[in-house]
Amino acid sequence: MAQWTSAVGAAQLARLITSQQERPGVAGARKLPAYRTLADGIRLLVLEGRVPVAARLPAERELAGSLSLSRTTVAAAYEALRGEGFLESRRGAGSWTSVPAGNPLPARGLEPLPPESLGSMIDLGCAALPAPEPWLTKAVQGALEELPPYAHTHGDYPAGLPALRRMLADRYTERGIPTMPEQIMVTTGAMGAIDAICSLFAGRGERIAVESPSYANILQLMRAAGVRLVPVAMADGLSGWDMTVWRQVLRDAAPRLAYVVADFHNPTGALASDEQRRAMVEAARSAGTVLVVDETMAELQLDPALEMPRPVCSFDPAGSSVITVGSASKAFWAGMRIGWVRAAPDVIRSLVAARAYADLGTPVLEQLAVNWLMRTGGWAQAVQIRRDQARENRDALVAAVRRELPDWEFAVPRGGLTLWARAGGLSGSRLAEVGERVGVRVPSGPRFGVDGAFEGYVRLPFTVGGPVAEEAAARLAAAARLVGTGAAGSTAEPPRTFVA
Repeated sequence: MAQWTSAVGAAQLARLITSQQERPGVAGARKLPAYRTLADGIRLLVLEGRVPVAARLPAERELAGSLSLSRTTVAAAYEALRGEGFLESRRGAGSWTSVPAGNPLPARGLEPLPPESLGSMIDLGCAALPAPEPWLTKAVQGALEELPPYAHTHGDYPAGLPALRRMLADRYTERGIPTMPEQIMVTTGAMGAIDAICSLFAGRGERIAVESPSYANILQLMRAAGVRLVPVAMADGLSGWDMTVWRQVLRDAAPRLAYVVADFHNPTGALASDEQRRAMVEAARSAGTVLVVDETMAELQLDPALEMPRPVCSFDPAGSSVITVGSASKAFWAGMRIGWVRAAPDVIRSLVAARAYADLGTPVLEQLAVNWLMRTGGWAQAVQIRRDQARENRDALVAAVRRELPDWEFAVPRGGLTLWARAGGLSGSRLAEVGERVGVRVPSGPRFGVDGAFEGYVRLPFTVGGPVAEEAAARLAAAARLVGTGAAGSTAEPPRTFVA
């Protein structure tokens, strides 16, 4: 009986391997044998989760043809992977990927680092900050005082607590987009909102257009749903969205949905202009595409003088073409799993009806806490704490990276939580792997792309500052030296424990 649960075709694996090759021109890079380069490439794909564990690999002859290598080279690479525990084979069943005993299974998203690892590892994997106290404690205390009347009910509110729906609708109205509570559904985080939207609008095989790059966890959510991702390339730098390309893709591919992060885009930090937002809505309406706008970063304006553009939904106030998703997780705290959807009332009714087969509703206590914050003014004060902290962290991280890694290229975003850096000609996948060995965890660019794009990039969030940011940059520089000299396979010095 075969031990594999999925299969990777020769052409697909060849594309992934080719995309992750180190960019040319890295001084001092050591030339490895072709079989070793191939084995390392497949191993990295498994470690990053871009090739699943227990996936059947193509036959040696097929992969050799797709990569224009000799079958002997591929056979030697497979043999090396078997010796390292990353490949298992059985006569008649083929070869399938595995991980050595003791290695954690890789994930394709950006999972949080276990708390027990925080003493020796600097975590730049997740773009999340500690809670802005004292407001979390105050919000929970306020929610507990308001809980008793709800405790006498069944506790299931599929559309969300009426008080919080009214509060969120009023906040949109204050931003210039008249909104009724019937246009709001409260969800379990933004991920829960987007999952519900995809389930309603895009079945297996449907197309969804996504920015390229885009948020890794959303890409993986959509892949798991069986949809066909249509990448739309972003313009260079932080200029963001090339509307000529967007119009062409929406017209030619006719995707059912398009997912965009117009406010301090994750991972690039780009901010769409009013003109780009208007053009995006018009292009979606013309193509019959529903535009899903992720506003989770919208309140994280880090430069006080920046004049924010209008919300995307202001160009479609009735919600016929635009569905907006918001969340407390980035602006307040990731542990506050409260998200929301703003859409036309008929869309909200359909989402609520479908929820009976999903999670039924969102925790009441957390909804009361967010409602308390927004009603009392605590939300605005907590968000200001978050902005100040993120701004300080951004400035410290930018200064440290410029000093330690002067050949890395990036534009400094004016908001959000992430820096998108071109890694000086190095492989982002190799930097991520070696970084963990020297004590810094960083996600590589391909996690944010479709089918292996952005190998030369890494994402750096503004989650650490001061001496920790300096140490993180120093460890990244150490990883870059190992990768750049071809010594990434050697044993690295173990990371020292670092206390902020």
